[in-house]
Amino acid sequence: MRRIPRRTRKENPVYEAKTRDVLVRVVANYVADQSEPDEGRFMWAYMVEIENHGCETIQLISRRWTIVDALNRAQEVSGAGVVGEQPELKPREAFRYTSGCPLPTSSGTMRGVYQMLTEEGDLFEAEIPEFSLHLPGAPRRLN
Repeated sequence: MRRIPRRTRKENPVYEAKTRDVLVRVVANYVADQSEPDEGRFMWAYMVEIENHGCETIQLISRRWTIVDALNRAQEVSGAGVVGEQPELKPREAFRYTSGCPLPTSSGTMRGVYQMLTEEGDLFEAEIPEFSLHLPGAPRRLN
């Protein structure tokens, strides 16, 4: 398992984790036009790319997220698939999707796991790297 934060051209960090030949990459962006800071609603969009670097076909069965706000309040979210799909990834294939997360504070973090199923019927968890949700230009603080 490896975690590597790096920067995109727009200076948004890219977070990566690799588990059992499954690479998960995440980029998050603040969505100002869907946020209402005066009412304690900060909206974030995140793009996830899942790459199968292995030799066998795998399927994403479910997800489990831990979302933590700036006051260190944690929320667990789980469910089948992602964005209404349970994608199957053959060797060297990738799946990309975008989703969103509202926060009651101006910063926070997300992390989680995908439950994956191999052709042989083996279940395993692929790590979703922890990534930061911080307003652009705002001072960063540890959550």
